Amino acid sequence: MKRIIHLFLIFAISTQIFAQKLTIPIPNNPAVKVGTLKNGLKYYILKNAEPKNRMELRLVVNAGSVLETDAQQGLAHFLEHMNFNGTKNFPKNELVNFLQKSGMKFGADLNASTSFDETIYQLQVPTDSAKLFERAFQILADWSNFATLDTAEINKERGIILEEERSRGKNAQSRIQQKLLPILFNNSIYARRLPIGKTDIISTFPAEEIVKFYKDWYRPELMAVVAVGDFDAAQVENLITTKFSEIKSPKNAPKRTVYTIPASIGTQTYQILDKEIPQSTFQMFARLPREKTLTQADYRTDIAENLFNQMIGTRLQEASKKPNAPFVFGIMGYSPFLGGLDVFQTIVLPKNADGMEAAIKAIIDEQERIKRFGFTKGELERAKKEYMVGVEKGFKEKDKTKSAVFVNGMVQNYLQGTSFTDAYFRYEFAQKYLEGITLEEINAISGKVIKEDNRVGLIVGSEKDKEKLPNEEKLKELIAYKNPNLKPYEDEAVLTPILEKIPEGTKVVSEKKIEEIGVTELVFGNGVKVALKPTTFKNDQIVFSASSKGGTSLYSDADYYSADISSTLVAQGGVSKLSDTQLEKALAGKVAQVYTYVSELTEGLGGNTTPKDLETALQLMYAYVTQPRRDDEVVKNFLKNEKELITNSFKTLTPEKVFGDSLNAIIYQNHLRRMPTKPEDVDKVNIDRAFEIYKERFADFSDFNFVFVGSFEVEKIKPLLEKYIGGLPSTKRQESFKDLGISKVKGKIEKNIFKGLEEKANVNLQFNGEFGYTEEEMVNLDALAEILDIK
Repeated sequence: MKRIIHLFLIFAISTQIFAQKLTIPIPNNPAVKVGTLKNGLKYYILKNAEPKNRMELRLVVNAGSVLETDAQQGLAHFLEHMNFNGTKNFPKNELVNFLQKSGMKFGADLNASTSFDETIYQLQVPTDSAKLFERAFQILADWSNFATLDTAEINKERGIILEEERSRGKNAQSRIQQKLLPILFNNSIYARRLPIGKTDIISTFPAEEIVKFYKDWYRPELMAVVAVGDFDAAQVENLITTKFSEIKSPKNAPKRTVYTIPASIGTQTYQILDKEIPQSTFQMFARLPREKTLTQADYRTDIAENLFNQMIGTRLQEASKKPNAPFVFGIMGYSPFLGGLDVFQTIVLPKNADGMEAAIKAIIDEQERIKRFGFTKGELERAKKEYMVGVEKGFKEKDKTKSAVFVNGMVQNYLQGTSFTDAYFRYEFAQKYLEGITLEEINAISGKVIKEDNRVGLIVGSEKDKEKLPNEEKLKELIAYKNPNLKPYEDEAVLTPILEKIPEGTKVVSEKKIEEIGVTELVFGNGVKVALKPTTFKNDQIVFSASSKGGTSLYSDADYYSADISSTLVAQGGVSKLSDTQLEKALAGKVAQVYTYVSELTEGLGGNTTPKDLETALQLMYAYVTQPRRDDEVVKNFLKNEKELITNSFKTLTPEKVFGDSLNAIIYQNHLRRMPTKPEDVDKVNIDRAFEIYKERFADFSDFNFVFVGSFEVEKIKPLLEKYIGGLPSTKRQESFKDLGISKVKGKIEKNIFKGLEEKANVNLQFNGEFGYTEEEMVNLDALAEILDIK
C-alpha cells in the first residue's frame, strides 16, 4: 500500500512539473536580434544565408483603414501608393527608377499592402552592392516619415486608384463582398472601413487630409522594421539606428484604438444574390473570442487544433468522393479572424442549386457527427504522422530555409504579440508533446468551436436560382436540424501495400558523366534514360519528372475529350487494390507525391519526395503507370460533378469568362481543342476509351526521359532505380507528337464584346506571326516586354 501511495505521489509531482513547464512563455527564435529605438520604433534582425546575397525588408505600420475618419475613407491605401510617388530622398518617380535600374521588379521584389489594421511595405534587395544595401534602409525611412505628398502627384494618382477600384472591385465578387462584410463584421467600424475606400472621397479629398493621416499614424512607436537575410547583423542594426533614430512623433498624436467586433445573439441567416455569380454556396461563420498563443500550453493547444482541422479536411474530402455525395466539396476549419475574434468556418458547394438543401443537411450532419461522436484513433494517428512530417521537414531544412519564410512570424509578433519560434523548438516540442495529445482533447475542441451563438449562416448565390434556394427562415431551420439517425464515422483500416509484388527490374547498361554540369546519365536494360543531378539546395528533398512525345495529338477529335481527361479519371481510382481514399491513408506520414498527365504534345509524370521515402514514391509512380485502379462508380460521380459545375458556369456567364472564351474562339477560329469545355462535352467522355488511352500512353517507357534532382548520392539510389524504373514496360516503339495545325488567325481582327453590369472594360492586344527562335532573340523579346511593363 505504501508503495502505491509513493508511486502516486511521484506521478502527481511529475504531472505538476509537466503543467508548470507548459505555463512558461514560448521562446522566440534566439538568433533574432530584437530592439527598440528611443523614439519607440521596434526592429527585428535575423542573419540567414538563403538566398545568398539577398535580404528581405519590411516596414510594418500598425495602422490601416480602420483608423480613417469618415472624410478619409480610402486614404490609408492611397497613402501606400503615394509613398512610391516621391519622398525626401527620392523625388517624384526616382524611387521606382532607382529600384528598377537595380534589377528589382514590382510585385516580386517591391510591393506594399494595406489592410484594416496594418500597412506593410516590402523590399527584397541584393546585399552584394554596398550602395543599394544602404539605400534600401533609406527607402524604408523615407516611407516612414519623409513622403512629400505633393498635391500634383496626389491628383495624378487619383485616377490610378479609381482604376484599381474599378478593375478589382467592379464585379460580382466585390458586390457580394460589399453585402457580406457588414454582416460578418456585425456593422462594426470594420464594415465601414474597407481598404479601397469610397470613390467620391478618392476623387475629391483635399491634400491636407492625407497629410493629416500620415502625420497622425506613421509615427515610430507604431512602426517596426524587419530585416532577414545574408548580411552583417551589426551593420544592419547600425543602419536602422542611423536612419530612424531622428524621426519623432508629433505632439498630441491620437491614441491608436484597438477595435473589436461585437457579438450577435444566436444564428442570423441571410441570402445574398447577384446576377453574375455562377455558383451558389452555403457559408457559415461562428465568431469566437480570440485565443492568444503565449505559453507553451497554448502552443500545445495550437497543435491539437491543427490536428483537428486536418482531420476535418480529410473527412470532408473523403465524403465528397462518395458516389451519391450531395456536394462537390466542403470546408470546415478553425482560424484567426479580425477584431479580436477567431472563427469556425463552414462552406459547402452543392452540385447545383436544386441540391442546396441536401448539401446543407449533409455538411451539418458532418459537423454534428464530429461534435457527437468525435474522431477515431486511426484518424488521430494519421494526422499526427502528417503533422510530424511537416515539423521534421522544417528541422532538416533549417539551414536552407529562405529568408521570406521567417518574415511573417516577426511581423505577427509586432502586430499581434504572437511568438516566432525556430525549427529547433518546434521539432523538440513536437517530439516531447505530440504523442501525448489525446483523442479526448481533440474531441473536446468541437465543443469549443462548434457554437450556435454569435453565428451567421448565408446563402451566397445567383439570382437566377432564387426560387430554388432556401430563404432565410428555411436556412435557419436547416442549420438547426439534428439528424436522429446519425451514425459514427467508420474508419477503414488499410493493410494492403502499394505494390503486392516488387518488380525485378533491369540493370544499368550505360553510364555517362557530364562533369561540367554535374549530371550522370543512366540507360537501363529496358531502354529508359535517366539524368541524375545531386544538389545541395535542399537537405531533404528529391524531385523527379519524366516525359515522352505523343499526348492527345495522336488521337482523333472523336477521342479528344476521353484522351484529355484520361489521367484525371485514373487519379480518381487510386492504384492496385487501394482506392484513392485508402491510398491517402496508406501514405500518411510519408512524403511521396506523384502525378501523371497526358497533355497535347506529351505524356509524363512528376513527383516530390525525401531520401527516406524515395522507395515509396517510386512504388507509387510504378503503380500509377502499370497498375492504375479503375473505379467506375467514383469516376461517374466525378464526371457528374464536372458537368454540373460547367453547366452552372454556362448558365451565369461572368463578363470575364465571356471575354476569355470569345478571345479563344476568335484567335483559334473555334477549333475544337481550344474551345472551353461545354456541359455536353462531358457526355462525350468514354470511360473505357479514356483508360485505354492512358494505358497506351504509358505502355512504353523506352522513349521516356527521367530527371532526378535533389539530395541523393548516385550510387546509393541506383539499386532503387534499377528496380522501379528499370522495371517499367518497354516495347521500343518509335513515335512523336503530331502537328495538329492549330494556328492563330491571320490578319487584323477587331472585335468588341459587350457583357456585364459594371462600367468597365478589358482590352487585349495580341501580335502573332512566324518567329525565328534563337536564345538571343528570346532575350531580346523578354527585354522588350520588360521595357513595355516599366513604361
